[in-house]
Amino acid sequence: QVQLVESGGGLVQAGGSLRLSCAASGRTFKSYAMGWFRQAPGKEREFVATITWSGEITYYADSVKGRFTISRDNAKNTVYLQMNSLKPEDTAVYYCAADYRPIGTVVTTTPNGYAYWGQGTQVTVSS
Repeated sequence: QVQLVESGGGLVQAGGSLRLSCAASGRTFKSYAMGWFRQAPGKEREFVATITWSGEITYYADSVKGRFTISRDNAKNTVYLQMNSLKPEDTAVYYCAADYRPIGTVVTTTPNGYAYWGQGTQVTVSS
């Protein structure tokens, strides 16, 4: 089992940048595929980015491709989401998610593909 704690959210102007972090407990972090999702008020939770256990494969939603970068440091049990060129429509609560997937290269973009979730961190982009 793994526990996830997000940090790094805040208020930023359009065009600015933020880096979200997700710290995971447990010694088997490197066995988990990690993902970032977001949920805006009145909307469903949507996929943002995912990374395989090794960090070899990443995948992004079209809406963030070229602007956001997901990465991980298995030695620090942490996954990151670097967000550049932020837009007001990026405003949402951002959630970190994990799923035990120690081998393979399958990427999952749906919330029900992840067993563990953090509490979320608010990102607000002003115009």
